[in-house]
Amino acid sequence: MKGLIFALLGGAFITLQGVANARISQDIGTWQTASLTQFTGFLTALLVLIFFTKGQWQGLRKVKPLYLIGGLFGAIVVFGNVKAIHYIGVTLTVSAMLIAQLGMTFLIDRNGWFEVKKQKMRVPQLVGITMMIVGVVILGW
Repeated sequence: MKGLIFALLGGAFITLQGVANARISQDIGTWQTASLTQFTGFLTALLVLIFFTKGQWQGLRKVKPLYLIGGLFGAIVVFGNVKAIHYIGVTLTVSAMLIAQLGMTFLIDRNGWFEVKKQKMRVPQLVGITMMIVGVVILGW
């Protein structure tokens, strides 16, 4: 249950962030917005780390360097989200992003990338992804 609540909160805040970023980018530009968003996200995470959690940095040496570029992905997410909202609107952007996320997670699970345990995809999962794609096509009409 907690996982579902966190997922719903995360999804809602991704949408709010996208809309806010799209608005900010109209005044200062897309990469400026991405920089500002990443910086405020960094400050927020740092404050939460300092005041509400116990820092456990001992394991940092165990992390593969490739995984440390997650912030790079975040900058691309913000940039793509902002540009997409300007071109196709919030609803279609979020829908397309969900399909892209599902497609990528399908590949990750199927191939075991990032040391994730390989999962077999069954017909219901493929039908669900296909239905979402059809839904986005309908939304785009």
